Amino acid sequence: MVERDGGPSGEPGPVTAPVMDATFESGGLTLSGHLAEPAHPTVEVPGLVLCHGFPTRGRESPQSGKSFPELAERIAAELGWLVLTMNFRGCGKAEGNFSLAGWLDDVHAAVGHVTDLGVDGVWVCGFGTGGSLAVCEGARNPEVRGVAALAAPGDFDDWARHPRRLLLHARQTGVIRDSEFPAQFDRWAAELREVRPREAARDLAPRPLLVVHGDSDDLTPLDDGRAVASAHGSAELRILSGAGHELRHDPRAVAVLLGWLARQQVDAELAI
Repeated sequence: MVERDGGPSGEPGPVTAPVMDATFESGGLTLSGHLAEPAHPTVEVPGLVLCHGFPTRGRESPQSGKSFPELAERIAAELGWLVLTMNFRGCGKAEGNFSLAGWLDDVHAAVGHVTDLGVDGVWVCGFGTGGSLAVCEGARNPEVRGVAALAAPGDFDDWARHPRRLLLHARQTGVIRDSEFPAQFDRWAAELREVRPREAARDLAPRPLLVVHGDSDDLTPLDDGRAVASAHGSAELRILSGAGHELRHDPRAVAVLLGWLARQQVDAELAI
């Protein structure tokens, strides 16, 4: 809960923190999301799609992206952006079950949804798996103006080597809810090798890429972040000393992201 003015007695009253309270469509599925809008929008407002990572034990599917609406509201309030944060299929209140290609389609649908709202350009930011897919979407979609990837894997080869272990983990964390899914296991598993964030970074260039990684990340090695940045060629690489994988909750990572977004806005205005 947060405190704001306007309680019934004139005293500060409790206001529920922002939640995933909006929906949009992706591949016939209804996904949940939160749309944060600037209080005083200008004629040309930049748009941002904000993507969470893969669920873990202790932070299963229902909790996915739970703190991201708060970050979206901060970006909207401080920078004047229109921000859509979403739950991937199988996460939170979103319909469907996890597949890597399906999640990539979800990013594409989110970019299209924000574009349709009439923003002045769309950027994509993601954490963990969401960061990797943000890079891939940027590479294949010329409408994406730039990408920020935080604690993002450079590939999914570890998953691809043990797809049945991943499937079990996905069921345990609730990101796959249907006992009959996937109908074609081999096709589902093949997607794990077909989605290649490091190679996608090359195709994203010369559009801007921010890579943020902790040097104590025990889930995604720092070498992944370095490889993605190197493949791009002119990425801004920020390595955070002592930081682990959960960069969403590291104030230094958030500060780096806000600063980068502010510079993107300035650069876009100067380019007009």
